[in-house]
Amino acid sequence: MEVRLILPGGVTTHTEDELPALLAREDGIVWVDIATCDPAAAAVLKEAFGFHPLALRDAAVRNRVPKIHPYADHVFVIIHAPHFGARGHVHYVELDQFIGARYLVTVHGPVNPAVPPDVPLRQTRDVLRRIEAGRFSPASAFELSYAVVSAISRLQETMVEDVTAEVWRLEQRVTAGHLGNPEQFLEELFQARHGLLAVRTMATLSGAIYGRMSTLPRGIAPDAQHLITDVVDQFGRVRSVADGEREYLQGVIEYYKARTDTKMTIAAERLAVIAAITLPITALSSVYGMNLIVSDHTQTSHLIAVLLLMAVMSATLLGWAKRQGWW
Repeated sequence: MEVRLILPGGVTTHTEDELPALLAREDGIVWVDIATCDPAAAAVLKEAFGFHPLALRDAAVRNRVPKIHPYADHVFVIIHAPHFGARGHVHYVELDQFIGARYLVTVHGPVNPAVPPDVPLRQTRDVLRRIEAGRFSPASAFELSYAVVSAISRLQETMVEDVTAEVWRLEQRVTAGHLGNPEQFLEELFQARHGLLAVRTMATLSGAIYGRMSTLPRGIAPDAQHLITDVVDQFGRVRSVADGEREYLQGVIEYYKARTDTKMTIAAERLAVIAAITLPITALSSVYGMNLIVSDHTQTSHLIAVLLLMAVMSATLLGWAKRQGWW
């Protein structure tokens, strides 16, 4: 647990025991950043802030969808940031926030063991570095929260950009015909689509949560409404861009499917031509067997007649296949 007091002149670091005194002050913003809400951290939050037990429970476990719970003096919010893992898997990295009038508590929640431990902390660390460097000085706790959430929105936008670069590479391979292993290529296509869909879902649900926040009758300062509106717009822009790229990728998949289906159709037509040519020979040979060519009694005239009949039947079927446009 990291406890900080953000003042116009900079940031000071404190201990958990100093939280009551910090909250009693009338200046500065108290920012508590917690990597994982274990029982000890939950006890500190309950004693110092008086958070609801259900909110503390949600902060201690993984939540699959975003949430928002308004209380008398603060708002509890859950949103997710994306992290690309192995084989196209997209991890949902959770961020929980308790936003009060003069304090912000950020909890990064449990994450998949496959996610590096520094990943959940990147957005809050970036905002902290900006404050320490003097490039950002939040005037309220909600403005501090806005900076963290905007960093998540930018991360989502960056993820869409990364997937778009992969989509362009796949589109070039489709149009050039250099597909390599079809199964591997198809897996790459669907991994890219899954990445876009996952980021799009996060942006959509996060935007819906902040849209709900804008209608809350309590817990939100009037001067924070424009920040909420901007957050909703940010997530809406990410959703729109992801939708556009997903439609573009779907067009690449359909083009690839059309090319594959066309190749299969051409192959089937060629096999049909081969079958049409060999069918008379197979049919007659199955009837006559080896009775026309024997060691001492080969019937030459009969053999010639059968061969001519085979040739005529094959030529007739070949001409019919030509008229059908099979070759």
